[in-house]
Amino acid sequence: MTTIRRVPFLDLRVTDPREREVLLQAIDAVFQHGRLVMGPELEQLEQKVAESCGRPYAVGVNSGTDALYLGLRALGYGPGDEVITTSLSWIATANAIALTGATPVFADIRDDLNIDPASIARLITPRTRAILPVHYTGKICDMPEILRLARRYHLAVIEDASQAFGARLGGQPAGSFGQIACFSMNPMKVFAACGEAGIVVTDEPELQQRLQRLRYNGTVNKEVCLEPSLNGRLDTLQAAILLKRLERVPQVIAGRRQVAAWYDEWLAAVVRTPSRAPEQEDVYYTYTIQAERRDELKEYLAARGIETKVQHPILMPRQPAYETGVRGEFTRADHLVKRILCIPAHEKLRREDAEYVAGCIRSFYQDKI
Repeated sequence: MTTIRRVPFLDLRVTDPREREVLLQAIDAVFQHGRLVMGPELEQLEQKVAESCGRPYAVGVNSGTDALYLGLRALGYGPGDEVITTSLSWIATANAIALTGATPVFADIRDDLNIDPASIARLITPRTRAILPVHYTGKICDMPEILRLARRYHLAVIEDASQAFGARLGGQPAGSFGQIACFSMNPMKVFAACGEAGIVVTDEPELQQRLQRLRYNGTVNKEVCLEPSLNGRLDTLQAAILLKRLERVPQVIAGRRQVAAWYDEWLAAVVRTPSRAPEQEDVYYTYTIQAERRDELKEYLAARGIETKVQHPILMPRQPAYETGVRGEFTRADHLVKRILCIPAHEKLRREDAEYVAGCIRSFYQDKI
């Protein structure tokens, strides 16, 4: 009988003594200068993230949700406007739209779990102002087709790149396609803070200036309020941590891609593994399989010490907050959300643990034959 291992979905501990020392030094530097909010590390981080996306401007905020909300606010959307987004994402995507007063419209997805441009096209109306694609699981959406639609119908594009920092499509980085792009750096992400953090990137100085104002209660120089807003600033400690972790992003991505390559080899015969195309460079925020008898498989793996996740089990248009009067189409999403399962695939995962996970998945289907 196979010995049961414990394989957690993620390991957020800082176990590398070198990384721990680097992070503690960065934190101590903030303690020494004492600018705990809007300190010099924030501007340095903004510059480096902007450069990594090929953009001139970046504005740090306190979460990915704030990045989306403040980005939509900066573009001026509100009551009477519609923003088309995917059906499959965490609820923050829809909430950010709704909190501006605009209406989220939910498009269907492709088999790769990203938004379907053909569905977007069918949902465009005279009230549509923007398209908000989500680069789900760290795979960039079909941005050439989405941008073609946006040009045809004179719509803005806002990238929800929360899961895709470091991903590329045709050599172009996530965050470089839309009028603005929004990132989350919460601890689960490839580029991760030790808490909540977010950032918005853009090419337009006017949007940068408005975003800077909106993140600070709508004020200029703290004292003069030009429009109501919230406190969405990114604190200096998280900025300092992110500056150091930015240096490790290529290593993190390489580790996740190695795990993905193992799973591709070991699992392709029994479940649908994430699709790959030559022009796509995915970062594997999650490694999401599509499996028959998903819920049975999840229980089977749990009994063998393997933690898995379903992200996200309730489609956004099926949430109680949105299901009344919802507009959209999500037939394919309804089907696929019952099949998806995220298995452990973080950069710290050892080969023997990945082999154990894959072996248990193969055993499940062999046992059920």
